[in-house]
Amino acid sequence: MTAIPALPIEPEVQSTRTFHHVANVIVHDPLSFISTIVIILFILIGIFAYQVAPNPTEGAGKTNAENTMLPPSPAHLLGADRLGRDVLSRVIVGARPALIVPMMVVLFAVVIGAPLGAIAGYKGGWVDEVIMRITDLFLAFPSLLLAMAITSALGRGLQNAAIALIVSWWPWYTRLVRGVTISLRERYFVEAARATGVRDSVIIMRHILPNTISPILVQATVDLGTVILAMGGLAFLGLGTQPPAPDWGLMVSEGRDFILHQWWISTYPGIAIFVVVLAFNLLGDTLRDIFDPRQYK
Repeated sequence: MTAIPALPIEPEVQSTRTFHHVANVIVHDPLSFISTIVIILFILIGIFAYQVAPNPTEGAGKTNAENTMLPPSPAHLLGADRLGRDVLSRVIVGARPALIVPMMVVLFAVVIGAPLGAIAGYKGGWVDEVIMRITDLFLAFPSLLLAMAITSALGRGLQNAAIALIVSWWPWYTRLVRGVTISLRERYFVEAARATGVRDSVIIMRHILPNTISPILVQATVDLGTVILAMGGLAFLGLGTQPPAPDWGLMVSEGRDFILHQWWISTYPGIAIFVVVLAFNLLGDTLRDIFDPRQYK
């Protein structure tokens, strides 16, 4: 006797159930819950940075010679740097580029890499070979090293650093989506669409890519923290954000010569990088556990 296949769940209902399941897991996992709160605070601080910062003009780069190297005090909770700028304001205002740029890098990496991975995995043959050999060419170099080389060629600056990271990051999404697509292209719903004469481009856009959202979401969450760290690394080396613009990596670099005595200049932006990157990594690990298909076998 042939079993009757179960009717598919409506996308809206399925999405709602998935959201409630993810929210329930995060709320009941202390580390994930704290990480989510940290990320939400980070986003809010980035959006309202100039309203929250005690001295927004100093946070943006205006100097104040009267407060040079002041230690932490009630007037300057995190002290002042070598140019008299309030460190707390610099950390708060620096959260805005630390939020926007990594999001743009990951977004463009997904937009470029995911369709290429879907095409390679679905088409196979010489199309797959061409796309994946180009991808392997980029993956042959460490991402940060490749970004440093591209930034050096394009010139220093936040925009060029972002472009360099996009160029070095998209291959990871191509490889990820290709692997998922290879498993999806033999599924019944894809074969049914192909049998009814649906064009390959429509199958990829309407059936393949929507089913790769979960692994992409997990990878993107982890990558946001990694890109923040990479942006900080480029700024520390003088290839990213240029003075007097606020940047956590640049602040760590500016205070490294005074670390033994004026430790607060480098320490607090370094802590900000550490906390945010750790929060994204912990949340990404939780999402990976939720969406890992092996646990549903």
